[in-house]
Amino acid sequence: MFVAPGAAPSFGYKLTRNAAQQIAANWWLLLLNGALLVIAGFLIFSIDWSIRSLATFIGVLFIVEGVRDALTVGIDARVRRANVVTGLLSIALGVVIIVWPDPGLVAVAIVLGAYLIVGGTITMAGAFSARRLLPGWWLLLLVTGLLEIALGVLALANPGATLAALITVAGIFAVAIGVLEIVLSFEVKRLPDDVAQAWSSLDNGQAPKDAKPAPTGLAATGS
Repeated sequence: MFVAPGAAPSFGYKLTRNAAQQIAANWWLLLLNGALLVIAGFLIFSIDWSIRSLATFIGVLFIVEGVRDALTVGIDARVRRANVVTGLLSIALGVVIIVWPDPGLVAVAIVLGAYLIVGGTITMAGAFSARRLLPGWWLLLLVTGLLEIALGVLALANPGATLAALITVAGIFAVAIGVLEIVLSFEVKRLPDDVAQAWSSLDNGQAPKDAKPAPTGLAATGS
């Protein structure tokens, strides 16, 4: 989402003020998307769904997630392009589910499970890439990725089970990921202040914990 494998800046493990501000610009997207997912999760648990209506609702969720991904600013141009591609694929998947005539329970479960596993893997990869660059909250990304993969495996383990099982997986995904994104949004919002404090410590000759001093002559790197 913000950092991709191999995309970490080459100037060590410190984040520039400019890069932090670009990442922090995403905080409202995370907050809005998280709130929508929580609401969607409660709706999934509270409505008596048919396979067709649930497939349409999940398709809309994929589209919303795709729009969020496409609008998310990463740590450099490469990550921004990856976010756009990921978002477009999610949108396309959502459209396919919605327009699919009479989708079967197995088809919906397979699509949902595959989406969660792929998305969770990408999230985890980004979390590990950001662990030294963004030590404050990379664990939140890691937990999000692990949860997505676990739910994806659960959906694929017995895709022909029951509609109730599919509702359970989709509902847990929406509520849990939504809550994690809301928490992460406020962490992201505070990032520029945290970076400014770390750089101030460096300027005063006090290296902050879990960070390597950046070399002189840094070029501000985008997120």
